[in-house]
Amino acid sequence: MKPLVQAEQAVLGSVFLDPGQLDQLAPWLRPEHFSRPAHAALYAAMLKLRADGHPATTGKSGDPIPLSWVTDTVQEASTRTRGLTASYAHSLISACPRTTHAPVYGRMVLEGAIHRSVTQHAVRLHQAARADAVRGGVEETVRHAQILSDVLADLAHRWGTEPRPVPPPAPNTSTSQQPQPVDEQVLADEEFLLGCISARPEQLLDVVGWLHPGDFADIGHQQIYRALGALHHRGEPIDQLTVLWETQRRSALSDGTLDAERVLRICDPLSLSGVAEHFGGQVVQASLVRTAAASARQVRALADNESLAPGRLIGYALHALGPLDDVRRRLRLTHEPEPPQRTSRPGTSPPAARIDAARARSHLAAAPAPSAPVAPACASSPDRHNHRSPS
Repeated sequence: MKPLVQAEQAVLGSVFLDPGQLDQLAPWLRPEHFSRPAHAALYAAMLKLRADGHPATTGKSGDPIPLSWVTDTVQEASTRTRGLTASYAHSLISACPRTTHAPVYGRMVLEGAIHRSVTQHAVRLHQAARADAVRGGVEETVRHAQILSDVLADLAHRWGTEPRPVPPPAPNTSTSQQPQPVDEQVLADEEFLLGCISARPEQLLDVVGWLHPGDFADIGHQQIYRALGALHHRGEPIDQLTVLWETQRRSALSDGTLDAERVLRICDPLSLSGVAEHFGGQVVQASLVRTAAASARQVRALADNESLAPGRLIGYALHALGPLDDVRRRLRLTHEPEPPQRTSRPGTSPPAARIDAARARSHLAAAPAPSAPVAPACASSPDRHNHRSPS
C-alpha cells in the first residue's frame, strides 16, 4: 500500500476518533484532495454532518463520541459512492497512528493531491497543444495554459507559499528538449516569411518587435532571420548575396545548418512576395503551440517526481511555463493596432541613409560632406527598432 493511501486512511481515522480535528482540517483540506472515491465520499460526509451540527462535532473536548458518528458518516457517504460499510470505517480507525497528528496526515493528502492535479492539467495542456497543431489554432492551448497557471497559483496558496517561479537546480531537459516533428505547412510559412522580408526588407520593421529567432521551428530559418536582423541593424543592404555572406560569418554554412543553395533559394526576391506581418503571426502561433507542448512535458516530468515538495514543485512548474508566457505575450502584440508612423521631412529616405552609413564605414579616407552629414549607425539604431519607416 502506498504511503498516500495510508495517509488518507489515517486522516479519516483520526476524525472518526476525534471529530474536533475537522476544525483544523476543514479550512484547507477538501474532498477532491483524496485520491480514492470512497475516502473522498467519507470526508465530504464528515464535512456535511459538521455543517449540519451533528452532536459529535458540537461536543466539548474530552466528551465521549456518540456511536452514531460512524454510522451516520457511512450512511451519508453511501449516497455519494457504493460499497461502503461500517467495518471499513472501523478499519480506518485502526489505521490512525496518532489522532493529534491529523493535520500532518492532512498535509500528506494535500501533497499527493498537488502532484496529481499538476499532472492532470499538464496532460490536458499537452493534448490541447497537439490538437491545435493539427487544426492550426491556438485557442485551446491558450485556455489550458491559463488554467494550469491558475491551478498552480491556487495550490500555492493552499499549501501556504507564494506562487513564484523558481529555476530548478538541475533542469531536466530530457523531455522538454527532445526534437518534435514539425508540420510541413509550418516550415513552408517560415520560408515564405523569410522570402517576403528578403524581397522587401522594410517589412522587417513590422515584425521585429514580436517575432524572435526562437519562434522558427527550423534551425536554418532561425539563422537566416538572425542574418536579416543583423544586416538591418547595421544599416546594410539586404539581398541574396549579403544574407548568404552574413550566414557564413555566423558559421551557419560551415557547421552544416545551411547550404548556399538553400539560402539563395529562400532569399530569391523573384520567387515570393507577400505581407510579412501575416506570416509572422502564423509563425508565432506555431511557436506557441510547440512551446506549450514542451512546457507541458516538463511540468509533467516534475509532477511525476514524488520526492519534490509541493512548494518546490509549484515553483519549478511556474518556471517551466515562463517561455510559454513570453510567447503568449508576443502573440497578443501581433493583434494590437499599429503604432502611429513617425513623420519625416520631405525628401528624406531612412533606408538610403542607412546604406550611406554602411558605405561610409567601408571607406576610411572619405569624410562626410558638411552639407550632407551622415548619422552614425549607433544613433540611427533606436529609430530602426522603435518606429516604422514611412511608406
